[in-house]
Amino acid sequence: HVQLVESGGDSVQPGGSLRLSCVASGDTIGRYCMGWFRQIPDKEREGVAGLEQPGVAEIASDGTPTYADSVKGRFTISKDNATNTMYLQMNNLKPEDTSMYYCLAWGIKDAYCYTTSPASSDFVYLGQGTQVTVS
Repeated sequence: HVQLVESGGDSVQPGGSLRLSCVASGDTIGRYCMGWFRQIPDKEREGVAGLEQPGVAEIASDGTPTYADSVKGRFTISKDNATNTMYLQMNNLKPEDTSMYYCLAWGIKDAYCYTTSPASSDFVYLGQGTQVTVS
């Protein structure tokens, strides 16, 4: 079982920057897809069902990133397979970026993950979240 621990969330002023980190343990992340997801506003559903999908930023096992239109040019996702860590560099933050940010890892059993979504994967792991507040 994979455990994901996020850090780096904080309160910042508009235009500020933050760097989120997600450290994985229990398995290596090289085969997984990973991403950063936001909580659906005013929704009490827990787990993956309570998250906006697709994520604000996702990264495939080969390092190919994808971004939501709202964060393109401002956020950069990356990962370091050697340290089992994924990052999200957030620049020019806006009040609408305020949310709880969750780290997800998902994939296909015995295969590398490229374009599979969490809903179509064989397994999904979810962190506890880190709060980002921009005001």
